[in-house]
Amino acid sequence: MKSYRSKVPVSVAVIAVIASLLLATGCGSEPGTANDAPPDKDFVARISVVGEISGESDRYTSSDDSYHHDWTKKTIDNLVKNERNKGLLIYVDSPGGAVYESDELYLKIMEYKEKTGRPVYVYMGPMAASGGYYISAGADKIYANRNTWTGSIGVISGTYFDVSGFLAKHGIKATDVTSGRNKGMGGYFEPMTDEQRAIIQSIVDESYGQFVSIVADGRGMDVEIVKQVADGRIYTAKQAKGAGLIDDVLTEVEAIEAVKAEMGDSGIAVSDIRFVPADDIFGLGGADPFSIFGFGKAGGRDDGGDISRVLDLATSDGRVPLKYLYRG
Repeated sequence: MKSYRSKVPVSVAVIAVIASLLLATGCGSEPGTANDAPPDKDFVARISVVGEISGESDRYTSSDDSYHHDWTKKTIDNLVKNERNKGLLIYVDSPGGAVYESDELYLKIMEYKEKTGRPVYVYMGPMAASGGYYISAGADKIYANRNTWTGSIGVISGTYFDVSGFLAKHGIKATDVTSGRNKGMGGYFEPMTDEQRAIIQSIVDESYGQFVSIVADGRGMDVEIVKQVADGRIYTAKQAKGAGLIDDVLTEVEAIEAVKAEMGDSGIAVSDIRFVPADDIFGLGGADPFSIFGFGKAGGRDDGGDISRVLDLATSDGRVPLKYLYRG
């Protein structure tokens, strides 16, 4: 009898095996939570906000020391319902991030305070800037390490490119058909008009006003005083304390003792609640599982010089979201 080799490519077969393994092992479930909170004892929950604040995270390949937006919000919701929880200590090491997600997290923290009446404290690590400060502003007390950088109170709308001159030089013309003169504003293919710049500036100014208001409310400061320190600059911990942006400069151990003293319970437990990535069934340590089969992240354009790079810009989604982000 004549035998035939399967015509199914090896790569397709491998992908099918991977998919079946994922289904069989239940890796579609939510990632676990490492929680050393004692079940029969009151505790303060310590949650970390590390890395850029955004809604993007990967539950399989992200490490436990990067920010996970949905998980953080759900964790705070669960703490609201936990009667043994008596407060929240947020460790912040972040340059900030998207306006939308920063505000969502801030509102979730404020919701925790309002629903429970429990205190919220912040300890700042190496950096708690822009959105990192934004989420901290509502805390009852803010402590920082002496080497912390914080502040950077302000908004950035991103970088806008105008490649129309370059395209004209190479005989390329791009045309957008829009319903109004400002529908395509911020596009790459024509200069931004004064009117369009004013429109974008008004959006930035509104977000800035929101930031200033939150700092003024949280720190008990006059809005005009906040504006004097909220020019986008970064502050050392010592400078931030002098400006009224934080309460004290302490080590983390000292800050934990200060939290216990504030709560009037020197014996209360301070328990880490942290994100744990879903099981890595391939033992790749967070690597892209498809890369070992030669399916890496190739597929982008070869480096074809300036025109290729401009075309890469042209095919990007062109979104320029507002950010509370320190770019230093």
